[in-house]
Amino acid sequence: MTYASVLVDVSVRQTDRPFDYKVPTRWQDAIQPGMRVIVPFGPRKVQGFVLSIKETTNLEKVKEIEEVLDVMPVLTEELLLLGSYLSQKTLCFFISAYQAMLPTAIKAVYKKHVQVTSDEALEQLAPELANLFSIVKRREWTEIESLVSKISLVQRAIKDGLLEIEYEVKNKANKKTERVVSLLKVLDEELPVIKSPQQKDIIEYLRMNGQTSVKELKECLGITDSPIKTLEKNEVVSIKTVEVYRDPYEGKEIERSKPLPLIEEQQIAFEQIVSSFHESKNKIHLLHGVTGSGKTEVYLQAIQEVLSVGKEAIVLVPEISLTPQIVGRFKSRFGNDVAVLHSGLSIGEKYDEWRKIQRKEVKVVVGARSAIFAPFENIGMIIIDEEHETTYKQDEHPRYHARDIAIWRGEYHHCPIVLGSATPTLESFARAGKGVYELNTMSKRVNQGPLPEVEIVDMREQLRIGNRTMFSTALHEKILDRLEKKEQIILFLNRRGYSSFVMCRDCGYTIQCPHCEVSLTYHKHNHHLKCHYCGYDTYMPKQCPSCLSEHIRFFGTGTQKVEEAITKTYPEARVIRMDNDTTSRKGAHEKMLKQFGNGEADILLGTQMIAKGLDFPNVTLVGVLAADSSLHLPDFRASERTFSLLTQVSGRAGRHEKPGEVVIQTYSPEHYSIELAKTQDYVAFYEEEMKIRRSFRYPPFYYLVLISIAHNDLIKTVKVSEQIAGYLREYLSEGSIVLGPVASPIAKIKDHFRYQCVIKYKSEPALYDVLNRIQQYYQDETDKGKLQLTIDFQPTMFM
Repeated sequence: MTYASVLVDVSVRQTDRPFDYKVPTRWQDAIQPGMRVIVPFGPRKVQGFVLSIKETTNLEKVKEIEEVLDVMPVLTEELLLLGSYLSQKTLCFFISAYQAMLPTAIKAVYKKHVQVTSDEALEQLAPELANLFSIVKRREWTEIESLVSKISLVQRAIKDGLLEIEYEVKNKANKKTERVVSLLKVLDEELPVIKSPQQKDIIEYLRMNGQTSVKELKECLGITDSPIKTLEKNEVVSIKTVEVYRDPYEGKEIERSKPLPLIEEQQIAFEQIVSSFHESKNKIHLLHGVTGSGKTEVYLQAIQEVLSVGKEAIVLVPEISLTPQIVGRFKSRFGNDVAVLHSGLSIGEKYDEWRKIQRKEVKVVVGARSAIFAPFENIGMIIIDEEHETTYKQDEHPRYHARDIAIWRGEYHHCPIVLGSATPTLESFARAGKGVYELNTMSKRVNQGPLPEVEIVDMREQLRIGNRTMFSTALHEKILDRLEKKEQIILFLNRRGYSSFVMCRDCGYTIQCPHCEVSLTYHKHNHHLKCHYCGYDTYMPKQCPSCLSEHIRFFGTGTQKVEEAITKTYPEARVIRMDNDTTSRKGAHEKMLKQFGNGEADILLGTQMIAKGLDFPNVTLVGVLAADSSLHLPDFRASERTFSLLTQVSGRAGRHEKPGEVVIQTYSPEHYSIELAKTQDYVAFYEEEMKIRRSFRYPPFYYLVLISIAHNDLIKTVKVSEQIAGYLREYLSEGSIVLGPVASPIAKIKDHFRYQCVIKYKSEPALYDVLNRIQQYYQDETDKGKLQLTIDFQPTMFM
């Protein structure tokens, strides 16, 4: 008798362990770890993951697995191990870790079919299967289970590519199919069945072009279904339904590119990275290159080495907005060997891209954070571009950092990890300084041109001379100059909406969200006030709700307001605005960037999604409108983020033949993060910032854990926070520092009052044990959903 250890899909502490189930007789030699199954659990049936197979169990009564959802495992042996590591490191449920690795479509499967891949495959099937599929070439899985003596026969046929499994997903990710026509007989004037010119055209077209989709044939020849069906009836052509992948890049012509010659610094970095790969060393390379130094070309050529020996590569990019340009470069180099995984794809597209990876039809994955879980089994290199970005940290369970997962997978596959950035995190640069990472520096731009000239404008002086517009005199003149020269401009503002808040000028009342302790943002296009935390939406009032005054005004500047000011000040300028409001539709990012790249706009205005990764030859001016908007946030990384953002956005100018200029407008021109961004002097910034981090005991000198407590009753929130802080002080070692509890910077979100504690530690052996006990103590309350308790290791945000 065989038993399976199954992890059930029930997210509570008591079920966060495997349960033993009997494997049905006919699945004895076929069921494998990593498959999903349906099992009886109490009075209901639930989905679960098979973690292991064993011959014995300690239980007297063991229930039987009711249904097997997969014929081949959806989780590899490596991903099963990784899920266990992820659960331990982030204190999440095992089931949360495994669900994070799968596309949404897989999580929603309710029906599956097995079908023969081709007529030739049918002939190669085992006799039992050949008999079954000769009658009907596509069968429901329930039929297969009842008609086949051994499931392992089906598994072997799937492995050999003779059969394939099709998951049918309710309203989500069914396979996409299309009808295709192929010629059975050569055109012969004597054929009596050929009666119309349209039929002759069809045969001639198929003779010239081969198998063609019905849709394409009808569009090209301007015909209906009728002549095609007549030819099929007379056995001149055959019509088959075939599966086609949903390709997010369909219809886009991408020219193949060849490797570019590397300059000296690129060549050195490339050789060191490739050396680690060929020696199967799990080295972590920090590729520190100034903006425009050609990091992407180094990635491309390093991956070429990986592919040349049959291995695979994962490339992570931080933002969906970067993906079109980067994917374009990878597809132009590696063609159909590239799969793409990011949030901008539809559920069906993600499902198809994931299946390409699982079926080993591609060798390279380019994508955002979750692409780190790509089910490759022969990884040769993992690259994380713009490694300093906070988007690599997931802000919900499991709260993992993609860099940590990459390092774990690198160790598993004995392959190098490449972290690339013009402004690495202080933690990464410190590790490189200690020799934990290998530092590869690229200090020159590929075009050997200088970095753009940067001018810092003190906006306090502009106010003194009476300039109350959002454009300083210097920026205004330079914009006019570029418009005259037909050169392009990027304007950066780290806020969306029309204005930051709405306030009464008579009584000072600020309109706040009724569910969160934040002011509402005004969006002009629909005359609404919106909360960017809980989504609350209301009309803009004509009078102050407090004193009924009509002197109610907008304060602060958002991208909508800047766009309006640009069209008034520069009526001849064509503007594209990129922020979360304008890019929410599928494909909007790519469409806008393509328009700008084609010269259909003079000014690209946007939030931080345009700050990095973009490469436009005609951009010669970058304007930063509110450089210090991120500088005064209650977060110890505020200076680092400001320096990084300014350096990255400055790097968009003068990347090709034309020299670039940058204007940074600020009310804090003397701050070191702004001064040093002028010269892109990362090392000087690093040394300055490290002094502050050392004196205040922040990373990289100390590790951090953020514990957040939220409840809709303020007294309960405070009470639990104080209990947790007291417990931490009692049971953690003296070397650890516990701060708090204090109200979170945003003290209320979605009607929940929020408090937090912070642990600072260098080495704390009891940490996981203590935090586990805290989680378990409050488990009943958190399971019921009243109390929210979040433990975040190495947090990137404290708001």
